[in-house]
Amino acid sequence: MSLIIGLVLAGGAGRRMGGVDKGLQLWRGEPLACHVLRALQPQVSQLLVSANRHGETYASFGHPVLADPSGLAFAGPLAGMLAGLQAIPDDAWLLTAPCDSPQPPADLAARLLAATQPPGCDEPLPLAFAQVEREHPTHALLHARLREPLANYLASGGRAVLRWMREQPHGVARFSNEDAFANFNHLADLTS
Repeated sequence: MSLIIGLVLAGGAGRRMGGVDKGLQLWRGEPLACHVLRALQPQVSQLLVSANRHGETYASFGHPVLADPSGLAFAGPLAGMLAGLQAIPDDAWLLTAPCDSPQPPADLAARLLAATQPPGCDEPLPLAFAQVEREHPTHALLHARLREPLANYLASGGRAVLRWMREQPHGVARFSNEDAFANFNHLADLTS
């Protein structure tokens, strides 16, 4: 059985929301990050939170908090993913989901894991991400063996999530409900 550790990506600067910490904004009476943590909990063996601000508040949700690696603070989702990959065992998978997308599918981990094992493939692919009408690369499953390739990409100045993922051997898990991946980019979105 595969060891899957979840990571909620809450390390962004929240520029499109006026600089607020997105993961702590209330939706339906609860911080966005808590909705994602609750959705991922039954799918993983452990949860982590990637956050660069308000670490004590995130820690109060009951899971370890990881800041972006040195020199990469606020460098985008890939920096949070690298922090997660650096925190998991060598044989583990990292399931990522952004804090501003509070309704991830209940079968996200299972379907991403299945996408890493296409027919005729002897060894699992190291990466899979979700797609409905468009790609959702921050809803992803990454194997720990991607630590070095990701660290090298970030060290070279790369920040584009989908570009890096497409350069890796990868699978795509196709979902039918775009609403499950809807993300909140503006404060007005929180009233829905």
